[in-house]
Amino acid sequence: MTRECPSPAPGPGAPLSGSVLAETAVVFAVVLSIHAAVWDRYSWCSVALAVQAFYVQYKWDRLLQQGSAVFQFRMSANSGLLPASMVMPLFGLVMKERCQAAGNPFFERFGIVVAATGMAVALFSSVLALGITRPVPTNTCVILGLAGGVIIYIMKHSLSVGEVIEVLEVLLIFVYLNMILLYLLPRCFTPGEALLVLGGISFVLNQLIKRSLTLVESQGDPMDFFLLVVVVGMVLMGIFFSTLFVFMDSGTWASSIFFHLMTCVLGLGVVLPWLHRLIRRNPLLWLLQFLFQTDTRIYLLAYWSLLATLACLVVLYQNAKRSSSESKKHQAPTIARKYFHLIVVATYIPGIIFDRPLLYVAATVCLAVFIFLEYVRYFRIKPLGHTLRSLLSLFLDERDNGPLILTHIYLLLGMSLPIWLIPRPCTEKGSLGGARALVPYAGVLAVGVGDTVASIFGGTMGEIRWPGTKKTFEGTMTSIFAQIISVALILIFDSGVDLNYSYAWILGSISTVSLLEAYTTQIDNLLLPLYLLILLMA
Repeated sequence: MTRECPSPAPGPGAPLSGSVLAETAVVFAVVLSIHAAVWDRYSWCSVALAVQAFYVQYKWDRLLQQGSAVFQFRMSANSGLLPASMVMPLFGLVMKERCQAAGNPFFERFGIVVAATGMAVALFSSVLALGITRPVPTNTCVILGLAGGVIIYIMKHSLSVGEVIEVLEVLLIFVYLNMILLYLLPRCFTPGEALLVLGGISFVLNQLIKRSLTLVESQGDPMDFFLLVVVVGMVLMGIFFSTLFVFMDSGTWASSIFFHLMTCVLGLGVVLPWLHRLIRRNPLLWLLQFLFQTDTRIYLLAYWSLLATLACLVVLYQNAKRSSSESKKHQAPTIARKYFHLIVVATYIPGIIFDRPLLYVAATVCLAVFIFLEYVRYFRIKPLGHTLRSLLSLFLDERDNGPLILTHIYLLLGMSLPIWLIPRPCTEKGSLGGARALVPYAGVLAVGVGDTVASIFGGTMGEIRWPGTKKTFEGTMTSIFAQIISVALILIFDSGVDLNYSYAWILGSISTVSLLEAYTTQIDNLLLPLYLLILLMA
């Protein structure tokens, strides 16, 4: 989470702010690092994509300042197009390299498809910005045309017909999700956050459809199918109820009963049969057998239950303090919000060390619970809707100015994505050596440790501010130091981690991501772990 209110986007005709230029420099440093590590035609495409995204980002910032964007975006940040545009392409590149080194041609091609898909949705967002900018920015259009032409030419000669169709399918889903979700959820995203979140959802939805239609025996891990079905099912459930409650008052008891009944119908009549078809067994029995398979899993589940209870007690305690205070507009201090970061760190580290498959599934279940409770709060579903609104309003910050409260979901995603996104078939032969051994810990390091320490120390002792931002030099330095100490502790307690003297790359990766945290105005809970994951995998 950010420590201070970010600077507003630059006004029409204004030069780029120092914080935006610094954020751009950090992102380009990451892009060039990956380009140097990969050095093929696809990495050259990523450089071209970054150049055009830098120019188009300024146009998006002007549109936001003028209020000329097609949808209502979050206004307390810049557009964030450049850092968001590079996540999927860079992740696809490093996945391709790792799977090529592991001798897995299927996932090597999958990494190329991921990179191509990320470039396609990023180019669409750029075209959208230039299409609604008046007057038409000729120079930026030329740069976009050149970069897009290079990318399309290389991908045309690199992808098979089936892979091209797959990229176009994701792009089509992305366009429709943009129109639907950005209309239903105004002010919840910046253009960059929408690109990152909706691009990921579009890719997951297309993968689920593809695997459902081409199902063969032993086609995949049940854990992967479980994640795909949960993500798609929760998104479709939200769209369904958002459309339904346009015509109904969601706050009545009748609507609440109907909500719970329809949730059961969708879960038992759609989601479970869909999952049963994919994993070829009863999903509930599989889940129960998986969760209680060993004594270690039972101990971990009991420990996590205690931490969940502790988190609930923190929420109740902070709300009791608000009730006893004179001001009813009392907000929880930053340190109180960081309690949840510490609880999440205490949750994930034992899971990563002792049982990563259990953590994978438990995080998926937790994501479904978080999204369902947010639906209950947003639609004011009885009996918990109004209670959740009251309890969670205490922990709002400047990024929660839309109808949804997403920061806690972003925190869960930031911690879980490094676990979910590791290409396990490419790591079975020990290819996660060196800095790559820390990939599962990317969320813990970037968000759980780095962002938390930076916020606490920067807010309490920081005096020297980074140019163009309210973040502090002291906060960033203590963040880097705390992450280095955490890496040392991981080496002590996790015998499976062997860094092979790759300390310089680890220090550089941590420092780069910490600088990105200092300058970005995007959702750092989501962005920072992804960039650290990319750097560590490279």
